[in-house]
Amino acid sequence: MLFIAVLALIYFYLTGPGKKREEEKASGSQQLMFYTGLILLYIIKGSPIDLLSHIMFTAHMTQMALYYLLVPILIIKGVPFATWKRILDRPVIRPVLNFLTTPLLSLLLFNGLFSMYHVPVVFDFAKSNELIHAGISTLLLFLAFCMWVSVFPPSKQFDRLSPILKIGFIFANGVLITPACALIIFADTPLYATYTQSGAWMDALSLCVPAGVLEGLAGSLSGPEFFTPIPLVEDQQLGGIIMKVMQEIIFGAIIAYIFFNWFNKDERGMVDPVPEAAYEQR
Repeated sequence: MLFIAVLALIYFYLTGPGKKREEEKASGSQQLMFYTGLILLYIIKGSPIDLLSHIMFTAHMTQMALYYLLVPILIIKGVPFATWKRILDRPVIRPVLNFLTTPLLSLLLFNGLFSMYHVPVVFDFAKSNELIHAGISTLLLFLAFCMWVSVFPPSKQFDRLSPILKIGFIFANGVLITPACALIIFADTPLYATYTQSGAWMDALSLCVPAGVLEGLAGSLSGPEFFTPIPLVEDQQLGGIIMKVMQEIIFGAIIAYIFFNWFNKDERGMVDPVPEAAYEQR
């Protein structure tokens, strides 16, 4: 909660009292998107949903879909171009992000790590170690930001794709994330020890439950089936289906946004969906 509050204050300062005189204020829609992104981030990682994600695989995959496929978009779109320029125009930050946000590289890095994370051996290991789990989650979120920069560029230097290529980029993203979802959906046995074996499940639960509480409950908790009537295999399959369905909904909405924005600009004789003048003014 404190982390989210600090981010909100930094945003308020950079887009309000701390903005340069020639810079435009953040619009109402930008503020709405940014603060919505922060609220969603808190709901995903700070509320009981995070605890539930260690109990039910369905909650975990719902958390993944919102955390990596929606939050970065809201944050990127919520920050004005001028503010992004002040953040990104740094000697070290610019060359690193120029490389990591290369469309093909960012696409492969995010989807590759996402798929690797959900390999049972890797997943169970990460869920049993707080530092590893936090490190992988943070790295995946960073790579998700790098990936979405290709679709929603925060400045002209990152606007590398035409509208049709952005649509192709989204389709490729959907294809690359499918194997991980298919592995989960079509498995006929539970894949992850952290959701099936009481010892591994308790280790995963210890990431967000105080040790003293777990010690007092150790004798009464047999495993995730204590909290849900859904069989473990069906919970796993439902989680994969939810991830895929939410991904398709989010990607479909983005494709529609890009297409209609492109069509409207083309109607006015402007093929570029984000005209260079818009960046120059900011």
